Amino acid sequence: MPTHARERAFLESIAKRRILITYQELAKALQISPPHSIHRVTEALERLMEEDAAADRPFIAALAISKTRGCLPGPGFFDCARRLGRFAGDPDGQDARMFHASELNAVFACWGGSGDN
Repeated sequence: MPTHARERAFLESIAKRRILITYQELAKALQISPPHSIHRVTEALERLMEEDAAADRPFIAALAISKTRGCLPGPGFFDCARRLGRFAGDPDGQDARMFHASELNAVFACWGGSGDN
């Protein structure tokens, strides 16, 4: 199974638990070994974003975050969202936090199963 397909299946399973995962944790969970494991993870995440945009779904890639940016995805997430026409703002500021929170809410609504909302 291609990396992005394995990644989607794994992200859908964690969406049900309503948790976030770092790129490093995702690489480890999918057994993507160095070198360039994070790069391969983020490439697959961008492919998922393209699929989600084409299917008019929320970005399941929003579940993957950068350890160094707190609870936000890396800049590539916002660059890809901009290329796909869904984000226009500062990838390091309040715009990014608001966009990410909105995507997470939509992801949990779509894949989160029965929640309290």
